[in-house]
Amino acid sequence: MSNSSGVRLVVNGRTDIGQVRDENEDSIRWRADPNHPFAYVVIADGMGGYSGGALASRITVDTLSQSFDRLLTPTFLACTPDQQNLMIHASLRSTIKQANQSIIDAKLENPQFAHMGTTLVLALIWQSQITIAHIGDSRAYLWSLGGIAPLTKDHSVVQEMIDAGSLTEEQARVSEVRNHITRAMGVAEDVEPVIRTMNLNANSVVLLCSDGLSEYFDDAALEQVLATHRPVSECCSRFIAEANELGGKDNISVGLIEFSMAVQPQSHFPGSIPASDGEDTTIRQGRFHR
Repeated sequence: MSNSSGVRLVVNGRTDIGQVRDENEDSIRWRADPNHPFAYVVIADGMGGYSGGALASRITVDTLSQSFDRLLTPTFLACTPDQQNLMIHASLRSTIKQANQSIIDAKLENPQFAHMGTTLVLALIWQSQITIAHIGDSRAYLWSLGGIAPLTKDHSVVQEMIDAGSLTEEQARVSEVRNHITRAMGVAEDVEPVIRTMNLNANSVVLLCSDGLSEYFDDAALEQVLATHRPVSECCSRFIAEANELGGKDNISVGLIEFSMAVQPQSHFPGSIPASDGEDTTIRQGRFHR
């Protein structure tokens, strides 16, 4: 969707049960505003057994998408860019807290769902800024002519081992504990997302996915698909088809936002604003196996 700001956003998303699971515990929502340079994708990968994981992920994406759909009020539109950025961050934090509490409340009402929870990854673009938030091991990437770059770092046991130097990324891909995450929605009263905001100053594609895709695609394989398939919006179907061909052991969710500008600045790769919240002040919530 193009608009007077010169920003054009195309959004697409898809989720698939895969080849092995009996139920799809992933949930996804996406939307581009028809009148403003605004778009988002939200993906949640549920855990906790039959129906529980699906409920947790659905609560999360429903709560966040409803909040995003109410964001562009006259008050918001009248604010300065800095004020708008603060409002987006405040809305994200309060809504994630609300969704987290809703999952906990649902667990109290349904004891059979006592172990449910979910990951979360989201991307929200307003004008030429993107805000990313995540909890768990669902991921976000940014692809442009400069290549592909991860925008998130997994909250997982294997990522901690990689950071400590006791495991390589290649070993992590086949580790028996690669599905053990260290942070999740719906597990504790306090949940701390990692949030970052960046300027987009070149034609780019934002890719979000659950681990049903990253199980099979390393960065180079993701970049190969994004660089060679057009239109980019159809890459969701391509990714899911290839993940299923490779085994489809888990549910697979993919969301894409294609960002383009009418006038290109000189720089050709997105630059970052230091706005990473929560990474150093995390309260660990234990380890969970999905």
